[in-house]
Amino acid sequence: MENKKKNNKSKINIYWFYASIVFFILSIGLLGGDSGLQNTQPTDISSFESYLKNGDISKVAIINQRYARVTLNENALDKDIHKSAKAKNFLGQDNLAGPHYQFEIGTPELFERKLQEIKDSENLNFSIEFTTMENRWLDVLLGFLPIIIIIGIWIFLMRRMSGGSGGAGGQIFNIGKSKAKLFDQNTDVKITFKDVAGLEGAKEEVQEIVDFLKYPKKYTILGGKIPKGALLVGAPGTGKTLLAKAVAGEAKVPFFSLSGSDFVEMFVGVGASRVRDLFKQAKDKSPAIIFIDEIDAIGRARGRGNMTGSNDERENTLNQLLTEMDGFGTNTNVIVVAATNRADVLDKALMRAGRFDRQIFVDLPDLNERREIFKVHLKPLKKTRGLDLEFLAKQTPGFSGADIANVCNEAALIAARNNKKSVGKQDFLDAVDRIVGGLEKKNKIITKEEKNTIAFHEAGHALVSWLLEHAAPLVKVTIVPRGQSLGAAWYLPEERMIVRTEQMLDEMCATLGGRAAEKIMFNKISTGALSDLEKVTKQARAIVSVYGLNDKIGNITYYDSSGQGDYNFTKPYSEETARKIDEEISLIIEKQYKRACSILKKNKNKLSSLASRLLEKEVIFKEDLVNILGERPFIKDDELAKEVKDNNKD
Repeated sequence: MENKKKNNKSKINIYWFYASIVFFILSIGLLGGDSGLQNTQPTDISSFESYLKNGDISKVAIINQRYARVTLNENALDKDIHKSAKAKNFLGQDNLAGPHYQFEIGTPELFERKLQEIKDSENLNFSIEFTTMENRWLDVLLGFLPIIIIIGIWIFLMRRMSGGSGGAGGQIFNIGKSKAKLFDQNTDVKITFKDVAGLEGAKEEVQEIVDFLKYPKKYTILGGKIPKGALLVGAPGTGKTLLAKAVAGEAKVPFFSLSGSDFVEMFVGVGASRVRDLFKQAKDKSPAIIFIDEIDAIGRARGRGNMTGSNDERENTLNQLLTEMDGFGTNTNVIVVAATNRADVLDKALMRAGRFDRQIFVDLPDLNERREIFKVHLKPLKKTRGLDLEFLAKQTPGFSGADIANVCNEAALIAARNNKKSVGKQDFLDAVDRIVGGLEKKNKIITKEEKNTIAFHEAGHALVSWLLEHAAPLVKVTIVPRGQSLGAAWYLPEERMIVRTEQMLDEMCATLGGRAAEKIMFNKISTGALSDLEKVTKQARAIVSVYGLNDKIGNITYYDSSGQGDYNFTKPYSEETARKIDEEISLIIEKQYKRACSILKKNKNKLSSLASRLLEKEVIFKEDLVNILGERPFIKDDELAKEVKDNNKD
């Protein structure tokens, strides 16, 4: 609180300093070069004429052809009417010498002629002068104006780079200070491990880190050493930063939090200086925890793609971090926790034992974990009674914790848009459709022929996936445009830890069912299968060159899990192998396409019925498929089953 008051006081002082400079400049501009102007009394032309006819004026000076200055004679100064004209100046002296009055004139030539006429007609004795006056101080000020502007910009930039707090002189050199935010027992951090749903394995390991710092003797008494660091690795939105916030809430030790990009600055040496300052602060408050979010901003492998030479600022920052984590004089009472979703690009020296001793993988939540995450995010919502959490968890396979939070929020917005008093099951289904497929486009203009093609295309997906054993079960089919797609078939994929060849082939066959349906019904194909072709091509390439599931290529993989390879310049196989890979990919895709055509030919009537229902209702669900197709038979027909078996074997 005292530091905040000091910062505010220093801000006020520097603002008064700037205001004084501006006031001084304005004073020079107004006062400089013409001090007599400030001692004259304003008057008007009619009063001037009366003074002139009374013989009170000894001199009239026309200045810059804009205004006239009038000097009174000695007799006029004794009159009471001119008492204010000889008022004391800023030095405390009577203004006897003049000028005493001033007023603006109109046209200089007309004023001079009228003045001469009065002088001749009244036989008056006064002099007339014409003077051009220059403000020398103002000219000098304008000469120094560029330098003043440059100094002002420099002060502004240096204050911005130092965080904008404190005086200009005292804070300019704070650019090398750490930008970490400190959380300690005086900070109100409300998130704890109870607020983190799922992630049981990751929570257990992170809780152990907190325990290391709370009760170090429990571990060191047996000769063990407290780990130096822990790296949270996982896909975006899985809860890495949330887990770190829970550590800050649970730990009764100082917790320094910052991002990897906070170390990077345009000046050389700033990053390394901030790393030194960060660890110095942490050691002074040890035991302590340092949390670096998105550490890949400074932790990328050194030398990769470096075109600027060895003196790279990011590499210097990384070198300093490596030294602080495991170098001479390292304080073991400071633990570094970092988070990234790009562990493959991190430097090997950063990942070795003694620095980041533990790598904690934060995976996408499974069914049970998604149910727990829904419980957390449904608490603030006004939901309908009896809302099935199990159903919601099953409808969101592959969703991260952030995705589930977005689903709950989107469902509440949809319910409010429809003027509902509570959020129901259909609102959540609409929210999932909105997030996965995009915004529904009801006004999109589609011709009758295009709509018919889309209906058979989506019906082809639905029918093939319904008849294949290993294909994902269908949830619903729609021909309402969403996002960039003109129609979609929604599946509920089975959550598998490993995938077999027949499962991948069944999924490819179901994906190609849309194009196969167009070929069977219209003997024509369209561009509507672009995303389908992209998906099956990636799957076929993975079968051949990643997972080693193809007999002709063999049990070999060209996948580089370390991320060190660069396929843009070199490939890890010969041109002959590349040709074989391309041939096998094409062969796999064509076999599954023919297989889909074969299935649809044998069920052409069911395909037509399904497409007709789709054209009628635009959206159909699993119940509609059961009514039209019956329960999933998993290819009961002997001939077709034999064909499927042969294709899988190939």
